[in-house]
Amino acid sequence: MSTFVPASRVSRIKVSPSTAAAARARELKAAGRDIVDMTVGEPDFDTPDHVKAAAHAAIDRGETKYTAVNGTPSLRKAIIGDFERRLGLQYADNEICVGGGAKQILFLALMASVENDAEVIIPAPYWVSYPDMVIANEGKPVIVQCPQEQGFKLTPEALEAAITPKTMWLILNAPSNPTGVAYSGEELREIGKVLLRHPQVMVLSDDIYDQVWFKDEPMTTLVAAVPELKERVLLTNGVSKSYAMTGWRIGYGAGPAPLIAAINKLQSQMSSCPSSVSQAAAAHALASDQSFVTDSVKVYKERRDYACRRLNAVPGLSCLVPDGAFYLFPNCAGVIGRRTPEGKVIETDLDFVLYLLDGVGVAALQGAAYGLSPYFRLSIATSMDAITEACDRIERAVGELR
Repeated sequence: MSTFVPASRVSRIKVSPSTAAAARARELKAAGRDIVDMTVGEPDFDTPDHVKAAAHAAIDRGETKYTAVNGTPSLRKAIIGDFERRLGLQYADNEICVGGGAKQILFLALMASVENDAEVIIPAPYWVSYPDMVIANEGKPVIVQCPQEQGFKLTPEALEAAITPKTMWLILNAPSNPTGVAYSGEELREIGKVLLRHPQVMVLSDDIYDQVWFKDEPMTTLVAAVPELKERVLLTNGVSKSYAMTGWRIGYGAGPAPLIAAINKLQSQMSSCPSSVSQAAAAHALASDQSFVTDSVKVYKERRDYACRRLNAVPGLSCLVPDGAFYLFPNCAGVIGRRTPEGKVIETDLDFVLYLLDGVGVAALQGAAYGLSPYFRLSIATSMDAITEACDRIERAVGELR
């Protein structure tokens, strides 16, 4: 019998609920169940051919060795160029870090800074990994509820009330996973006014979905809206979502040089550097023709409009129309307290998603996993056929509740 006992940091955190849900859907499919999987936050499109060709070309040139910890010069140049072109932001080379996905950059930023129960403000609904990342790095998540009546957004008043002398970070994710909502420039400036009064608070700005954008006005971010905060913001992004490159594992951050140096120092002892071939592909994706992004966003918007229309027509459900990303976060308060055909009472959003899975074969995620109930999350990063089938099944399932 093994005598291994995990370190306390492992026992303090949970397995990612989205990862667990996706695994459960795969298991049921393997067992022969007809499952429509609406859990995976991964584009169903393939990586663009010209990006794959850039990776092949890098291999042919022999670019298969270690790179600098903070990425190749060509990738850093492409990242700097992308931020300047799209957001009007200027960063120096020593203000850029590159890692194995934006998730790694976020984790390393917390590892480089958080200890002794330092507080990290996390607006809810939140991406499922944020609280556990903070806990794993000996910090204290401070969850601030952002109800639908506020558009699922953090207000200046709620932020002010949450800040204490121990507050080290605020995490902002926009467009958000799971809601798809984003902040206007004016809303960011109001949040910025609060932050300027509290110089000890830094901001992790998770903008991984910023190019999956549906509104007419341009997407903006905190650094662009409040330039005075630039030295206190780590702007994180990556190629996974916008360029359908999830498996290539390239994310990056832009921020104050001392923080970037600390992240690079940690990475030098963890993974040395990201894949050289993936970096070549990412550099090409960022610096070349952007029509793939434009075309895919049009498709996501069509899916969003269709799914929201269908879900809002189901009695007991309602869905806020997201500004970006490829998720929906429908409210299921209207089905709480009702009974399934087998007589089980739907008491929580977890009960509801289990009913959808077991009853009609739709895999979704409960809102409680994202810190706010009663909701459930659906990914529309899948085909219109799958979305149509999922909506049909959800409509049928709700109609069978008593």
